[in-house]
Order: sequence, then structure tokens, then C-alpha cells
Amino acid sequence: MDKLLRNKKAIVIFMAPALILFTFILFIPILQSVYYSFCDYNALTPAKFVGLKNYKGLIQDKTLHIALKNSIFFLIYSCVTQLIMGLFLAALLTNIDKGRNLFKNIIYLPCVLSSAALGLLWMFIFSPKLGINQLIQKFGIEGPLWLMDTKGFIILPMWVIAFVALWQYVGQSMMLYMAQISGISKSLYEASYIDGCNKVKSFRYITLPLIRPMVATAMSLNAIGSLKFFDMIFNMTEGGPNHKTEVLATHLYQQGFKYFKYGYASAIGVLLLVLCLAVTLFINKVVKTEPYEM
Repeated sequence: MDKLLRNKKAIVIFMAPALILFTFILFIPILQSVYYSFCDYNALTPAKFVGLKNYKGLIQDKTLHIALKNSIFFLIYSCVTQLIMGLFLAALLTNIDKGRNLFKNIIYLPCVLSSAALGLLWMFIFSPKLGINQLIQKFGIEGPLWLMDTKGFIILPMWVIAFVALWQYVGQSMMLYMAQISGISKSLYEASYIDGCNKVKSFRYITLPLIRPMVATAMSLNAIGSLKFFDMIFNMTEGGPNHKTEVLATHLYQQGFKYFKYGYASAIGVLLLVLCLAVTLFINKVVKTEPYEM
């Protein structure tokens, strides 16, 4: 194996398929999007270079401001709630023996289901005349307009969609944390119990420091996923009412595939890419990790 790893030709041969796939599927489309973001392009006529016109349009686009605010809300909400709930569920399930796999599968199940189908399901649940409102109406309570209320800085539909997203994806964070926790040597916990620590202190002083690399990874995945969040919100509200639930991904879709402004949509895509890179670098900078031997 060592001889094979020192063979540069073998390394190139094994890496070539992945590099070619990465280049044609990811790298070249990104470069094309960056180029089209400086063009007036509708896919029917040749792209016309217009410089920074599309980026100036981003500054003046009021719908984009709403979409950016909602995307940042999703980012903060997802990172905080996924971290807290994921860690709580992971710590809880790793400390029980009976029913661990059952509960783990139940919590993780929404992650593997179609977001589009779940979006339609929750749309009916929060419908004004169906679902929750129909249930509480039997007790004489008039339910709110879950997906149509437009009051407040962060409107009620955004909180509803954020809750549904947490329900669907918390299982992913839980599984990542459980995988990291299961790799911690039990002798460390036994030594802490001998020294007088309870389970809460052991979690604080042993578990948290040792799973910090996974925390950074999970938060990065949650941040990127929340910024490019699309399918569920599109199926639940389609960005309405009056564009109040637009996020960057839905606004990009509307501009590109509804109004055929591919140049402007590419500029939104570049903004989204820059935000994802910036947030990932920020998380890796803030959540400092150190190597530990377990």
C-alpha cells in the first residue's frame, strides 16, 4: 500500500474520474454562472455583456432584500436549533439501551423522505380550513392563518416553515453527533464518574470537547442547507403571500425559470455561493477544533 501511495501515476489514475466529474458537473457550471451574471441573457438570444448591471439590480431589488432576510433567519434558526436538538437527542439516545434503534430510525426517517411531498403534506396540515385549524375549532378556538399571516418582522409562515425544516432534518444532525459520541472511549466516562462527575458534567467536560470537530461539520452542513433551502418552502407557499416567504433559492428560481432572466438569476446564484463560502469559513473559524486521541 505504501508503495502504491508513492506512485504518482497511480494516484493520478485513481483521482482522474472524480476530478473529471467534479470539473464538468460543478466547476464549469459555476464559472458559466459567474460569466452569465455579467450578461443580459434569456437563453433564446446570445448573452450580451452588461458589466455590473445585474449586481446593481440586486441592491435595488426589494424582493431580494426580503429573500436575503428570510435566508439569514433560516441560517441562524437552523444552526442554533439543529445544534441544540441534535445534541440533546444524540446524548439521550446514546444513554438508553432499549428502543434506541427504533427511536433513532423514527427521528431520522423524515430526512430520507421527499421534501416536496412533505411540503405538500404540511401545507394541508396548516391549511386555514383543514388540519390543525379544523382540530382546534372543535374546542371553540379559531386558528391563525399559519401560511398567510404577514404581520411582524419575521412573519408567522416563516416560523412554521422553519419548524417543519427542523422536524425533517434534525435526524441528520443527531446521527452525526451519535457517530462521534460512540467513538469516545468509555474509560474516560468511567474515570470521570470515579472522580465524582455526574452525567451532566461528563457531557460538558468530556463529550462536548471531543465532538467539537463534528459540531463544526454539522453546523456547516446546516448552514449551507438552510441558505439553499428551496423545495419545501416552494411547495408550502411558493414564496407568497406577496413574496413575503421568498428565500434566495426561490427568488433565483422565479427570476430564472419564470421570467427567463438567466443573467440576473446567475447573479443571485453567485451571491448565494459567496454567502455559503463565507458562512462556512466563519463557522470553521469560530468553532475551533483540536485533535484528540480517544
